[in-house]
Amino acid sequence: MSASPAKTGEVLKSLLLKETINEPVSKTAPIIFAERLTDFFSLTFLSLIGALYYHYAAIWIYAVLFFFVLTIFILSNRPLAEFIILKLIQFPRLKKQIVRIETLYESVYILLQPKPLLLMLIVSIISWFFECFGFYIIVCNFSENVPVLWTTFVYAASTIAGAVSMLPGGLGITEGSLSLFLIHGGMPKVTAVASTFIIRVMTLWFAVIVGMVVLFLSRKVFNYSLNKNQE
Repeated sequence: MSASPAKTGEVLKSLLLKETINEPVSKTAPIIFAERLTDFFSLTFLSLIGALYYHYAAIWIYAVLFFFVLTIFILSNRPLAEFIILKLIQFPRLKKQIVRIETLYESVYILLQPKPLLLMLIVSIISWFFECFGFYIIVCNFSENVPVLWTTFVYAASTIAGAVSMLPGGLGITEGSLSLFLIHGGMPKVTAVASTFIIRVMTLWFAVIVGMVVLFLSRKVFNYSLNKNQE
């Protein structure tokens, strides 16, 4: 489900946990939310380093960073978050879901405490940097001599652009941004497009295919767990 808009389809993880260990979706969904939040934060951090160094596209990266810092601040501040929740439940439709909303927030609050948040950010920054480094290796294989800082900036900024677009997997926006950044950096158009195609296959579609295969092979496990929970 990483090919879904902003990876929102990854809530499937919570549904699978519901089937296998009978944990409510309202309790586990914040894990996916926190993962997406730290992904954006880590990508923004990586792209900001390149933006400051190359004096490139820094304003919109600052805007994205400010938005996610503000989101983390609000959610980790219990009095402020509870005030907002009280305002939201004044709407009839949301009032019926008050228990789920409170369970959802409790999980989010735990995940966004300084220690778990810092650990998540460290792991996320390292893992996303390896994707950026993979992009660097691909570009180098085309005999292009570019700094790893440049490919890190290009890949991180393009991934953010694709995610913000809310298109499935950032299709079109991410690829276009990657190619345009590389071309503006002096890379031949053919090499830029080829590098973009390879990195997207290896980081997006490879993961999608692996996930589909594993899900198919594990369907009996999920069906067994579901039947057991129903009993």
